[in-house]
Amino acid sequence: MLYDPLAWFTWACIFLGAACVWLQPPRWSMHATLLLACGYTAATLDLLLSWEALAILAVLFIAGCAVQPRRHPSLRFCGHAIYVATAVALSIHVLPGFDNPMVINAMRTTPDAAPFTMYLNLDKPLAGFWIVLALPWMACRRFWRQAFPATGLALALAVPICMILAVALGMVHWAPKIPPYSLIWILNNLLLVCVAEEAFFRGYVQGGLSRLLGNGELARNGAWILSAVLFGFAHYAGGWRWMLLAGVAGLAYGLAYRRGGLRAAVLTHFGLNAVHFFFFTYPALQMPPTQ
Repeated sequence: MLYDPLAWFTWACIFLGAACVWLQPPRWSMHATLLLACGYTAATLDLLLSWEALAILAVLFIAGCAVQPRRHPSLRFCGHAIYVATAVALSIHVLPGFDNPMVINAMRTTPDAAPFTMYLNLDKPLAGFWIVLALPWMACRRFWRQAFPATGLALALAVPICMILAVALGMVHWAPKIPPYSLIWILNNLLLVCVAEEAFFRGYVQGGLSRLLGNGELARNGAWILSAVLFGFAHYAGGWRWMLLAGVAGLAYGLAYRRGGLRAAVLTHFGLNAVHFFFFTYPALQMPPTQ
C-alpha cells in the first residue's frame, strides 16, 4: 500500500470526503459526495471492493432516496429500517465485498500493552456518511463559536472521569509516548472512526429521537442517555469494563452534541481518544492468561 499510487489516491479522496462530511464547508454536500465517489471508485479499481460491496452501496442509495422528506411515511420507515440493518452489519464487518487494508499489525505501543492492530475500514464509515448526506436535518446548523466551547466543556468532564475510571479498573496506566504510526492513527480515528460513530450514535440516534419525541427537556434527556447506553453496548466485544467506559464517554459526547452539534461531538470523541493514545496504555494493558 505504501508504494501504490492508486491506494494513495483512494485514501486521500476518502479522508477528504470524510472531512467534508464532518466540517461541512460551503457546498460541502457536493464536495463530499464527489470525493467519496472518487475514493470508492478507486478502491474498486484497486480490488478493495467487489460486486457484493457495490450491491450494498446500491442498497444504501435506495434507502437514502426512500427517507427523503416528501416520501410517504411508510416508505420513509422502510428506508430507515433498511439503513439500520445495513449499518449494524457494516459496523461489525459481516457483509462481504470489503477488503479493508491492515496498516498496523499486532504492534505494542508500550511493552505491557496488548497488541494493537488497525485497519482502514471501507465498510463501517459508510453508515456515518449516509446519515449526513441522506438526511437533510443533519446539516450542521451550529457555528464553530458554539462547537469549541461545547468541546472544551465536554472534554473537561470526559478526560478526568474516563481516564481515572480506566486506571481504577486496571485497564490502562500513565504511559506518555508518540508512536511512529501516530499520523495514520490520527487520520483513521478522527475521519473514519469518530465521524462514523458520532454521526450514528449522536446524529442519528440522539438527534433522531429528539426530533421524533419532541424537543422537550424530557425527550432530549432521554435521547441523550439512550444514545450513550447504546454506545456502551456497541463495545460489548471488549467486555463489561469497556462497555461501562464507553457509556460514560458517550454521555460526554452527547453533551457536546447538544451544545455544539456534530462538529463538537466528533472533536470531543477524538480528543478523549487522543489523550488515551498519547498519554496512557493503548489500547489497554495486556491481561494475564486465564488458567
